[in-house]
This record gives sequence, structure tokens and C-alpha cells, in this order.
Amino acid sequence: MRVEQERRQRRHERILEVASRIFCEKGYRDTAVDDIAVQAETSKGGIYFHFPNKQAIFAALLDRTTALLRSRVEAAMARESDPIRQAEVALAVVLETFASHRTLARLFLVEAPGTGREFHERLRAIRGDFTRLIQDRLDAAVGQEVIPPLDTAIASRVWFGALEEVVTAWVLADAPEALEKSYPTLRALLLRSVGVPATPATTDVDSNDGRLNPARSR
Repeated sequence: MRVEQERRQRRHERILEVASRIFCEKGYRDTAVDDIAVQAETSKGGIYFHFPNKQAIFAALLDRTTALLRSRVEAAMARESDPIRQAEVALAVVLETFASHRTLARLFLVEAPGTGREFHERLRAIRGDFTRLIQDRLDAAVGQEVIPPLDTAIASRVWFGALEEVVTAWVLADAPEALEKSYPTLRALLLRSVGVPATPATTDVDSNDGRLNPARSR
């Protein structure tokens, strides 16, 4: 029984892995369940055993990407106590995650917005969740008088929009530079937008493991 469950889980993951790649290559609308079945080396019925339709596959990919980002961001923020530091490391983690998962970045930021009305509400909710996460940190910073009073609802949308634009441009570029290189400038611009004088981080990537290492000095 356990062996069968593990086999089904592997097939489930294989379908999602293949679907992610095909959605990015062909676009959501031009991808057929048959395409996924062929490359996943299963039957169309095998796909429907795990997912009722193409929309369910795409929804599962969106949910998985969202969960991956959220878990990494929350884990990074939990290691910091200062709200602005929490916002900085959240920014770094999002860039780092998408830099190492370019297919997921394209799926999330390019393909998903073009899927039509069936996913618009889901995407709006996802954006709202991440925007509120930023707003919570900015509210805490205002409350602790780390930054001056401001409309944190607007500021959080500006932060999210800037991050989304930078990553989307990177995904669409034919020969993009490393996404991590955008961190120092993006960090400085966003901090200044909420009244924190900042210069671009001098150390943006940890030399030991290649991970972003946001500078603590501002």
C-alpha cells in the first residue's frame, strides 16, 4: 500500500513538473492535456486520475509556487526582529527563489495573468496576501518609529509592483543578467520610498553559498 502511494505521489509530481515546462513553452491556452500526458509518459486517463482538468493542473502549480515563496519568506523573516530587516530579507528571498526557479517565475508572472477570468480572482488573492505581508512589516516599522508615518497600503503595493516588474522583465529577457544583481538597487530604492536613507548593498551575494546576503547597514 505504501509503495503504491509513493508511486502515485511520484507520478503526481512528474505531471506537475512536465506541465510547468509545457505551459511556459506553449502558453496556457495552447497547452492540451494530451501534451502533458505524452511528455509525462502516461495516458490521458492517468492525468485525469490526479487532476480533473487542465485548470486544476495549473491551479496546483500556482498553489505550489505560492506556498514555496511564502514558506521561504516567512522562515527568513522569523530570523529577524527589526521590521525593515524583515522586509529586506523577504525581498532577497523572493529574488533568490525566482532566480533558481525561472520556469516557475514565468508561470507565475507571465502565463498566469494571461489565463483569463478563471484565474483572475486567485491571482488577486495571491497578490493581496503578499502585499499584506509587506504592509504588516511597514505598519510595524511605523509603530516602532523606524520610519515616518505614511500610507502603508499604497507603499506595500508600490513595493510589490516594483518587485513584480523587475522579475517579469528578467523572465522575458532573451539573455538576462543574474536576477540577484537587481537586489542592491531595488533594495535602496524601496527603502528610500519609505523614508529610510539607504545606499545599494555592497555585498549582495554570499561568497560561500551563492545566496543573497542583504547588507545590514543603511
